[in-house]
Amino acid sequence: MDNVHYYSTPTKEISLIQAQYQEFAFQRHYHLDFHIGLITQGQQKFIYKGTSHHVGSGQVVIMPPDELHDGHSKLDSGYEVRVFSVSPQWFQDLADPDKNAHNLSFSELILSDQASFLQLRNLHQLLIQPNISQLAQDCLPYEGFSTIVDRYAQFGSKVNVQLGNKDVDSLKSYLLENLDQPVRLNHLSELCDLTTTQFQRHFKNKMGITPYAWLSRLRMEQSMRLIKSGVCGTEVALQVGFYDQAHFSKAFKTVFGVPPSLIR
Repeated sequence: MDNVHYYSTPTKEISLIQAQYQEFAFQRHYHLDFHIGLITQGQQKFIYKGTSHHVGSGQVVIMPPDELHDGHSKLDSGYEVRVFSVSPQWFQDLADPDKNAHNLSFSELILSDQASFLQLRNLHQLLIQPNISQLAQDCLPYEGFSTIVDRYAQFGSKVNVQLGNKDVDSLKSYLLENLDQPVRLNHLSELCDLTTTQFQRHFKNKMGITPYAWLSRLRMEQSMRLIKSGVCGTEVALQVGFYDQAHFSKAFKTVFGVPPSLIR
């Protein structure tokens, strides 16, 4: 039986998931944020950059933003996971307070580090069921993430994926501003100064998925952000390009495992 809960936190750049997955499987997708998953029971299997990985109880997965991966249970009994969704900018500010403009990443995809696991599990639990002051809630994430940042954060130059005369980040920014508008292939191609054939071929080669699949996921990622910020479901559906809430709710549940009405 699948059982999934999404939670907001006092720090708007951080949200939480607590879930038990048995039948639900994540198709290839990406996130706009870092997703840090703590396996608390069972085992998860996933493919990342063409390599199959599996993680078990007591291990931590640090999935970078914009990276394709899937995910499903390795065992028939399923697995339980606690997840932090953290804005890249929040992590950047924590790890680089002097604003040296280095791009943040982590040296390990999977952590077998009991101290980090226990620290993050405790943080996750406190943020879901806070019984401490508001100030303590506000300060907890800085302390809770300090160990993995100190041990595993690394800095380097950001590699921009080019599509003609545009990079993917520029294309993403444009689409986020226009998700409520019809998106045509010829327009995206013109933005990148490519033919439609060139655009599709270069996009699939560099991103690993089709432009349509990439845009569909971007719509879902943005819809989750809007719902967490308190925008009602009907308005979210319109803002991300759906013409009615019923189709939006169905697509949302297919992607995230729960309807938008259950996001807190």
